[in-house]
Amino acid sequence: MHKQLEILYEDNHIIAVNKRASQIVQGDKTGDKALSELVKEFLKEKYSKQGNVYLGLPHRLDRPVSGVVLFAKTSKALTRLNAIFKSANVQKTYYAIVANPPAKTEDKLIDHIYRNTKQNKSYVVDSSNQEAKKAILEYKLIAKSERYYLLEINLITGRHHQIRAQLANMGCPIRGDLKYGYPRSNKNGGINLHSRKISFIHPVQKVEISITAPFPDEKIWTVFNISNAH
Repeated sequence: MHKQLEILYEDNHIIAVNKRASQIVQGDKTGDKALSELVKEFLKEKYSKQGNVYLGLPHRLDRPVSGVVLFAKTSKALTRLNAIFKSANVQKTYYAIVANPPAKTEDKLIDHIYRNTKQNKSYVVDSSNQEAKKAILEYKLIAKSERYYLLEINLITGRHHQIRAQLANMGCPIRGDLKYGYPRSNKNGGINLHSRKISFIHPVQKVEISITAPFPDEKIWTVFNISNAH
């Protein structure tokens, strides 16, 4: 185990890690060390590789979000994973903690989302907006505590900040998500949105594979009495 990495799955073609909230996946203008760099270092060390290590990224997670991030170890795997993600043949399950109860215990949200690149924020807008993209997710209320509600989300489309924008739009901003209307930030700079599970057909072996990320080691996740085996 790499001291800064929690490896969830690895074979010759792919590697999946459990990202911590507030970790960046790829390098950006902040100059903070990216998860991709840590994975490259891990592979270089583990396999005593000379020179550069290849690592492809078929999808991303927002910086404040925790959970499963999948990387490709070969260009062939990346090309195939890109196609899988593009065709939406991936099942993505997220868990979100919100302070307001949703109007329905389960529902399918179909909205149109406009991405404002200057603000790095997405808005639910009228479907007549030419620049908006359709955004679909299903949610289910699976637990509640004295103050919070836990939603399980099946993400059907993968739009920019989609879950954050759609939940905020229905009056349930995610705990810690100041950008989308939650009143307070979390101490670790993250939000309580966790990419729990990803299921897809392996790009090379052609068998179905499911990768699950344990919940963050924070008290807030334990109040719902959900086990990591859930």
